[in-house]
Amino acid sequence: MKIIHCADVHLDSKLSANLDQRRAGIRREELLHTFLRMIDYAAEHEVEAILIAGDLFDTRRVQAGVRNAVEDAVRKHPDMDFYLLKGNHEAAGFLDVLEEIPPNLKLFGTDWTGYVLNPGGAGNIVLTGAELTPEKAGALYGSLVLDYENFNIVMLHGQQNQYMGRNRAEVIALEALKNKGIDYLALGHVHAYHMEALDRRGKWCYSGCLEGRGFDECGEHGFVLLDIDENSLEYQCEWVPFAGRQLHVLEVDVTGCTTSPEMADIVRDALAGENWPSRDLVKVVLTGRVDVTCEKDTDFITRKLEDGFFFLKMKDETKLTVDFDSYLLDESLKGEFVRQVRAAAELSEETKSVVIRYGLQALAGEDIV
Repeated sequence: MKIIHCADVHLDSKLSANLDQRRAGIRREELLHTFLRMIDYAAEHEVEAILIAGDLFDTRRVQAGVRNAVEDAVRKHPDMDFYLLKGNHEAAGFLDVLEEIPPNLKLFGTDWTGYVLNPGGAGNIVLTGAELTPEKAGALYGSLVLDYENFNIVMLHGQQNQYMGRNRAEVIALEALKNKGIDYLALGHVHAYHMEALDRRGKWCYSGCLEGRGFDECGEHGFVLLDIDENSLEYQCEWVPFAGRQLHVLEVDVTGCTTSPEMADIVRDALAGENWPSRDLVKVVLTGRVDVTCEKDTDFITRKLEDGFFFLKMKDETKLTVDFDSYLLDESLKGEFVRQVRAAAELSEETKSVVIRYGLQALAGEDIV
């Protein structure tokens, strides 16, 4: 029996932290398209069950078009069961507006709910899940009773921890789940793929999200494909990369540069060396040390390079240096200003550099950048 474990799809996310309205709209459509592509993949590969370990949607209020597309996809695959666990984002919004829940959409409550995934199989494959709530988070672990003869999958949404959190529904206490007969602990909430041993018998796994949404979610994203032998109850597990676009962060050292075009050339060479596809999203972080008098315009650098990617963002983390000796004998207002700032004992060296940069720009009649 083949099963997909996915989570944290976050359909209908605003995606406004980095992207403008047009590109945010494109990415929202792509999140939905990737989820629907995964269902098509499941049908093509004879997957019988899709486990969604929370946060299918990003908020309680979901656009009608997104709701309808998800409901339509579920109804178009009556031979495939969808097991939907609510996460900490969506609450019950999607289910509230359904006139009738499709028979192949299976849900969970705040107590343990179990489903036999392969009725009539030689050996039972059983999925057990529950929504973690502050009221029941502590007692829930003690009430989990599984048949050791089954292949037991347990599904939860939250942040794994070795020990019990105090009334925190989002904390999954791994210690409390050991030696209970769990073969595969399907988790949601962490947006990167991660798998480790739970105990001598089972493993715990975050499938990660299907598509990265921000620059804290760089690299490949996808889902987990389980293939369980219904006779021996042995299984194979494969993580399947599936995202349409990836996000990347690249640090570029521009030490010694004095102009924006010079920095743009260095960044262009660094990006060329990575050979990332033009469809991806990239954040460039400028690092190193530059003189306080350098001409540095990150907007200019971005405009020079942004056509190479779906989205390019520039962040300036360079440190400013000041050659104080060159101003010692300068009798101009500029020289006096630099000497006064240098003598300000209450300012840190970094603050002095910033103040001097702004001051020199002002004295030169330039826009302060």
